[in-house]
Amino acid sequence: MKNFVSRFAQDESGATAIEYGLLAALIGVAIVVGAGLVGTNLNQMLTDISAKLKVGTGG
Repeated sequence: MKNFVSRFAQDESGATAIEYGLLAALIGVAIVVGAGLVGTNLNQMLTDISAKLKVGTGG
């Protein structure tokens, strides 16, 4: 029993998997937030271009 507890305390394979999982989740959140910001900025830029084209053509 003492040997089992000693091996369990030294085993880090589960901790490594959790660290990789947390890192993947953090990267996923960063991608979602970044894509949302890019989409919002791109939408605003295209709206501005559309408005300028309408003014330029008399529309």
